[in-house]
Amino acid sequence: MSKTNDTINEVRELGIDAYLARQQDKSLLRMLTCGSVDDGKSTLIGRLLHDSHQIYEDQLAALHKDNEKVGNAGEELDLALLVDGLQAEREQGITIDVAYRYFSTAKRKFIIADTPGHEQYTRNMVTGASTSDVAIILVDARYGVQVQTKRHSFICDSLGIKQFVVAINKMDIVDFDETVYEKIKADYLKFAEQLNVTNIKFVPMSALKGDNVVTRSLHTPYYTDKPLLELLEDSPAAEIDSGFEARLPVQYVVRPNLDFRGFQGTLTSGKFSVGDAVKVLPSGKSSSIKEIVTFDGNLDTAEAGQAITLTLNDEIDISRGDVIVPAASKAAVTNRIQAKLVWMHEAPLVLGKSYNFKLGSKNTSAVVRKINHTIDVNTLEHGQADSLQLNEIAIVTLELTETILADEYHNNHETGA
Repeated sequence: MSKTNDTINEVRELGIDAYLARQQDKSLLRMLTCGSVDDGKSTLIGRLLHDSHQIYEDQLAALHKDNEKVGNAGEELDLALLVDGLQAEREQGITIDVAYRYFSTAKRKFIIADTPGHEQYTRNMVTGASTSDVAIILVDARYGVQVQTKRHSFICDSLGIKQFVVAINKMDIVDFDETVYEKIKADYLKFAEQLNVTNIKFVPMSALKGDNVVTRSLHTPYYTDKPLLELLEDSPAAEIDSGFEARLPVQYVVRPNLDFRGFQGTLTSGKFSVGDAVKVLPSGKSSSIKEIVTFDGNLDTAEAGQAITLTLNDEIDISRGDVIVPAASKAAVTNRIQAKLVWMHEAPLVLGKSYNFKLGSKNTSAVVRKINHTIDVNTLEHGQADSLQLNEIAIVTLELTETILADEYHNNHETGA
């Protein structure tokens, strides 16, 4: 059955208004697939879409036509073609760019990012991971945990992803051998002892055949947990932390007439209420909130995640890139910070060279004064270096040309990276 038929039947049963309301009320989970090259990431996404009836009839027809021309799955339908849309990707059978796919089940909505496994495209993988709640880390059952498996795991961990699903793929090639599954599981857990993530699940699977992707497989009686899709349906989405004090990075200053001057942005943490005393960083100038304006009308209180416009009771200088915080905030304002850096340019990093720097809505420039230490993705041991090559990871000291508000990343992702 296709997505078209499923949707038509559901609309007929519920009515269009009830159908749209049900879709609106579903929770959203953002996730990515990552891991070493040719571990089956695109095939897995294709299998998820295909077996959960998320492919429309015209897409299915186009898939069969493309499979005859460029399919790489032998007698099987090459489901990777649903995701790998670039000509170079289809010719080489690899993923180069990040591909986003949206789908929904009866329980929730998903946005899944298919990221490349090649080392030279690590920068694209970082892009996909930066907004994800769950990382699906694929491992080829034939080869086990590879360098890129560790690199991607470390990056996902550094970006604060708290849920990993290690999908041990291509188990059909090794006859669904439990010994192979347990060895890879043990190897990965040994490596993961050095990471911060604690929620790690393992699934033995075959994306090509469909084992343990949407439905349980009869080939893995030793695996007693749920198939991948059910694990994802039950995974909690990351919640915006409203416990950390309020931060409003100013994205735009609104002045439609002489009587109104507002400061627009998305509240990244905490709460603001009308009458609250606030200050603007890095200048330190203070005022209080006069109004909280939104598209749907004025609010008495705004919470993290809401897009708002603040008006203040005093005329003070505020520009794009400034951050509005509570008046009592002890937030760090500095032009010198330490940061974990993934170098993503083919030209090496040069100490003392000026680079563009963006933090939230703030754009400025910075120089790398010192490479404190590099991080080996295999062992996570520290090393010394005077420069960084493509995809190398290090803790560095940055000196900026302007002072900024700098939060620790684990407190606030938006003002900490």
